[in-house]
Amino acid sequence: MRWPFFRWPFSRPQAARPARPRVPVVQVPMRWVLPVVTGLVVGLAAHLVAILIMPYQAPADAWARIATLGPANTVVLVPPSAADSELMPFLDPAFATAACRYDLSAGPLKLRVPVTADYTSVSFYTRHGQTFYGISDRAAGRKMIDVDLMTPQQRTLLPSDEEITAADRLIVESPSKTGIAIIRALVREAGARPEIETLLVRATCGPAS
Repeated sequence: MRWPFFRWPFSRPQAARPARPRVPVVQVPMRWVLPVVTGLVVGLAAHLVAILIMPYQAPADAWARIATLGPANTVVLVPPSAADSELMPFLDPAFATAACRYDLSAGPLKLRVPVTADYTSVSFYTRHGQTFYGISDRAAGRKMIDVDLMTPQQRTLLPSDEEITAADRLIVESPSKTGIAIIRALVREAGARPEIETLLVRATCGPAS
């Protein structure tokens, strides 16, 4: 028996803790790191590019579908959307819809939309469906929504006297020469749709002069 010949009364032997299982560590060779990271970055970039160019490569986008209803720079009535043949996505059945597929190559256009008793709005989209402006009859404060549509370059060519009176006009600058103007009018009752659609057809989208 070795020293000490007794145990301290307050000390107790501690139970041995079970050994923790070791998790195997996978060693990735350094020569693989760069190719793997490069592949991930290239794959992500390709995915983002595919998403961004999709509207430009769509063979039957809203522009092409509306073209089947009538020529450019003309207001056409858009039929109520159907599940199997929808001309435009997300059409609200509570609204009557008309569209003007505009082309500013020959010069500015004037869009005139008679307002309805309830609610009328006009939204402007680029050729590829990006919205850039919108106005309602309440914001216009008139019985007619009157818009001068032109490109920024065409606006710079306005005579100085027209720029002075521009405060009295609603000038909308289109970022591209082609685009779509969507006219919506609320249909409070189903029986009122024909009357409202007749009013929308009276809208014009033609040369400013």
